[in-house]
Amino acid sequence: MRTYIILLALLYFLSVKVFAQKENPLLRKGNNLYEKGDFKEAEKDYRKALELNKESIKGKFNLGAAVYQEKNFDESAKLYSELAGKNQDQDVQAKIYHNLGNSLLDAKQYDKSILAYKNSLMNNPKDLDTKYNLEYAKMMLKKQQQQQQKNQNKQDKDKQDQKKDQQKQDQNKDNQKNQPPPDQKKLSKEEANRMLEALKNDEKKTMQKVKKEKAKVPVGGIDKDW
Repeated sequence: MRTYIILLALLYFLSVKVFAQKENPLLRKGNNLYEKGDFKEAEKDYRKALELNKESIKGKFNLGAAVYQEKNFDESAKLYSELAGKNQDQDVQAKIYHNLGNSLLDAKQYDKSILAYKNSLMNNPKDLDTKYNLEYAKMMLKKQQQQQQKNQNKQDKDKQDQKKDQQKQDQNKDNQKNQPPPDQKKLSKEEANRMLEALKNDEKKTMQKVKKEKAKVPVGGIDKDW
């Protein structure tokens, strides 16, 4: 489909005689080079022709075709945009908008290319090539929008995953902060056991001491000093 669309630019270029009765010698030379496929040299002659007549519709149209073939889609779109709407001849306008659509299509500006093809069809509703390109541009725009939505969804998911990972890391840090180190827990347990054992020993000694003191007390009790 891409090759077919590119050939359309040459098709309309070859019908460029509608723009003028008499061709500038530089334009004729550029046309011959273009037909041979030497687009770079043809571009040079077209630019020279435009230096002599900056408002030449034919010169801009042909230059747009040459730079388009060199894949300079931004410049070709600029040239055709400058021509669009300036000529009252509907057939010429249809061709200008068609090539503008091609330039924008290859520049992946599908929404703008659709508008250009529609303008072309307004001037020539029966052009099947333009209708084909219009449907192709619509299909590519839909794919582009789907891909953009897919990329956006992936970005949103990545952000959510990053947020969850950060929250998990923060939670782990909080848990580690609130928990004593393993050695400290072990030391505390050992100390508790020692303290418990010490208490048991103290209690045993205390009971022995109490029993010992009780043994010294007479059975009758302690005499009181009246």
